[in-house]
Amino acid sequence: MTPFCSTIIPTVGRSSLDRAVASVLQQALTDAGHEVIVVNDSGAPLPPATWQGDPRTRILHTNQRERSMARNSGAAAAHGRFLHFLDDDDSLAPDALQHFYALAAQSDAAWLYGGSQLVDRQGQPLIQLHHQLVGNCFLQVMAGEWVPLQASLIDSAAFFACGGFHPLLSGPEDIDLLRRIALRYDLAGTTAVVASITRGDAGSTTDYAHHPEQSRRAREQILAAPEVWPRLRHAAAQQVKHTAAWHGRIARIYLTSLVWNLQRRRMWTAASRAVYGLAACLLAGPRLASGSFWHAMRHPYASETFARGFAAAQGVTGEVQLLRRS
Repeated sequence: MTPFCSTIIPTVGRSSLDRAVASVLQQALTDAGHEVIVVNDSGAPLPPATWQGDPRTRILHTNQRERSMARNSGAAAAHGRFLHFLDDDDSLAPDALQHFYALAAQSDAAWLYGGSQLVDRQGQPLIQLHHQLVGNCFLQVMAGEWVPLQASLIDSAAFFACGGFHPLLSGPEDIDLLRRIALRYDLAGTTAVVASITRGDAGSTTDYAHHPEQSRRAREQILAAPEVWPRLRHAAAQQVKHTAAWHGRIARIYLTSLVWNLQRRRMWTAASRAVYGLAACLLAGPRLASGSFWHAMRHPYASETFARGFAAAQGVTGEVQLLRRS
């Protein structure tokens, strides 16, 4: 029987690995199976642990090839209908896979997600993320919304159709994968908190210094795809709130790309972005007179998900601009 889910955990040998694996093995799925693939990228043997004797676990070795290669290697060896990527310092919440199993029975979306609890390096809770993303969410993720891998299941066929993780990205590879899958497939979510995710620079393996430039370059590659324009327009059309602002976001996506390409003397690409940016303005129609259109076009996107999370945690309302990706 094909397992419902394969959890892939790349590791550099941190002591938190045992907790991460245990959080998956403790999941109870009565109607479907699941497996755990630990990808040891540390370059050294993993210390003995009781989970290594569990028949649901396997260990692969990638010898310091970085997370994207480690995750792709784990995905290639996986048998599950869905792929779940968990970091070795994070964990699944109890009954997380049961929530996903119920969601998969109700939706044919390629990216399923749940809520997540962000914690600091000492394990203290920070905020919860609840994304409210449904269907074609390509515009939202291109604007700057982020859905954690740890709190997501990805249809394996969609993952491979999109090429998996970009092997040369180390940091924004999760953002890039979300963008590429959202370009072709829909998202669906559950309100249940399904994962605990550790945040903070200390002890992190993410290359934050090069993160913005790598993310920008990856986004530029996506913008070159012919299906981007109709997908963005369709995403804006299905919004029932703040429609003018979302049309302004489309214009901003192309116009910021125009500036980026002009700075690098990529004149043909810049000209193409200018045409699409102008078209976004003209096709906005009466929305062009809205102040929210121009505000969205002129200002970087502030994550609505993080805004709600901080408002709930602090008991206040207001604009939070923790994530700005323009």
